[in-house]
Amino acid sequence: MFKELDPLLHSQLRLAVMSLLISVEEAEFTFIKEKTGATAGNLSVQIDKLKQAGYITVNKSFRDNYPLTQCKITKKGIKCFEIYVENLKSYLKPA
Repeated sequence: MFKELDPLLHSQLRLAVMSLLISVEEAEFTFIKEKTGATAGNLSVQIDKLKQAGYITVNKSFRDNYPLTQCKITKKGIKCFEIYVENLKSYLKPA
């Protein structure tokens, strides 16, 4: 009846990050931090978990001598996010 939810995406902050990234080509760390209201430390940890799972890619570089971290959702991340949303619907409309 109820489908299993991806525990990696079931975290509020990781789900927020994925929700932001699904709608943009890529996003800077500062943009994600601002939109989610997360602390830099917590956001870094959650982004690393998503990266390790292969759901996002992280590109670190510099812009005007300042660190620049950009995140982008992967094809795997898109598929897992879509499955998560579909499975969540089974909780909203039980048969």
